[in-house]
Amino acid sequence: MFLPSRKDLKTALEVFAVFQWSLSAFFITNVVILVNLYLLAFTSYWPVTMFMFIWLAFDWKTPEQGGRRFNCVRRWRLWRHYCDYFPIKLLKTHDISPSHNYILACHPHGLMSHACFGNFTTEATGFSKIFPGITSYTLTLGAFFWVPLLRDYLMSAGVCSVSQSSMDFLLTRKGKGNMLVVVVGGLAECRYSLPGSSTLVLKNRHGFVRTALRHGVALIPAYAFGEAELYNQYIFTPEGLVNSFQKWLQSLTHVYPCAFYGRGFTKNSWGFLPYARSLTTVVGKPLPVPQIENPSQEDVAKYHKLYTDALRKLFDEHKTKFGISETQELEII
Repeated sequence: MFLPSRKDLKTALEVFAVFQWSLSAFFITNVVILVNLYLLAFTSYWPVTMFMFIWLAFDWKTPEQGGRRFNCVRRWRLWRHYCDYFPIKLLKTHDISPSHNYILACHPHGLMSHACFGNFTTEATGFSKIFPGITSYTLTLGAFFWVPLLRDYLMSAGVCSVSQSSMDFLLTRKGKGNMLVVVVGGLAECRYSLPGSSTLVLKNRHGFVRTALRHGVALIPAYAFGEAELYNQYIFTPEGLVNSFQKWLQSLTHVYPCAFYGRGFTKNSWGFLPYARSLTTVVGKPLPVPQIENPSQEDVAKYHKLYTDALRKLFDEHKTKFGISETQELEII
């Protein structure tokens, strides 16, 4: 009888870990909707649905008030398999004092921000050992917290809303040693996530700098080398039917629908899992900023440029270590 080897089992666990996280939002959302529709339409258990929505209303502000993290979830063995799939690594270039708060801006977004999740939302790469005394809060769109169960799954790993009120709460009501992790490019950056690309949506992203100035917290640049290499995309003819539809949908939802693909459950198959390619997030030196209660546009522009220069320097210092040509530059749009 054929028995899988330990290597085969390890590979299967890694693929499962990536699969469940990549599709967790889609899967949990659909299960919640279908189960509650079934309870309402075909059973007498409608109070379960009512209780769920009453709890949702009662708990609505929690993602903007520090969330509800469980460190045991961040240490799940599942996340080690997740990070080993690529693998994902975290590289520190400077020590970070736990006596201050920080905003870490992670680039690029890629399609699903796998490096950001593995490094800052789990302990699989040793975040707490690399940055002792620092508590990370990965911030994401508030819409993810509209769905029961999904919101709890995210918050259990320390994920909070990226809203202004959420950032203000974390920087004023949770003491010191907090690191707010923001993927600045957001979903707008997905369309530029192509192998060989180093394009970032950053030129007009000033909100994180303004927040840093209002609270007087340092900005930390971080670049995830390899994030753009995880998927391929179909690039449709400019101004063609499909491309026009993509732009139209983007104008309505601010989300560019990418026709992406990667590998399947086996190594050489086609599917929607990311390719197993190495990801290393390099965390740069904190950029101190003064506290200005009401920063002017000139103040924001000044420190945005300083931040951009620090990010370019970080990219240039490390790019050749990760297979990027010496002549390739960071393109900021």
